[in-house]
Amino acid sequence: MITAQLVPTPMGPLSLLSREAVLVAAGFTAEPKEMYARLTPALQSEGLEVLDGPGPAGEAVLAYLAGDLEALDAIPVSQPGTPTRKRLHAALREVKPGTTVTYAELAARAGLPRTAARAAGSACAQNLIAPFVPCHRVLPSGGGYGGYYYGVPVKEWLLAHESGGIADSR
Repeated sequence: MITAQLVPTPMGPLSLLSREAVLVAAGFTAEPKEMYARLTPALQSEGLEVLDGPGPAGEAVLAYLAGDLEALDAIPVSQPGTPTRKRLHAALREVKPGTTVTYAELAARAGLPRTAARAAGSACAQNLIAPFVPCHRVLPSGGGYGGYYYGVPVKEWLLAHESGGIADSR
């Protein structure tokens, strides 16, 4: 069974979906079914139950919001993908709060050539577990924020929060 919790954040509700204490999806939406629909058919076949209370992942989010910027790192995650995508997602989890990398740098950290920046961008776009797999910490080499599945204002808020800046809620 996939279990879901909703955690309020300054950017809006964060849906957290877990299977056997491992986070399989997380995203800034008030509707856990939106995240559930992005799971593999095998996981969807297990069913979805929305629970009250934050659970371990939710507690980590609350700690993160309170200033423990590494709290999300302790939560185990699992998402589908090719071996290359999994390496890129693992490299994302190594990018520390308060820092950013470019897509080319992310590719290099995953053991790929820097020219694999598009593969890094694709891994970010397909990331099911934001902000635990922190694709918001990846910026284009040409400047700016680039895109973000949940909108650039959410990405800006997360980066400001992690750098100690004051961010307005959305």
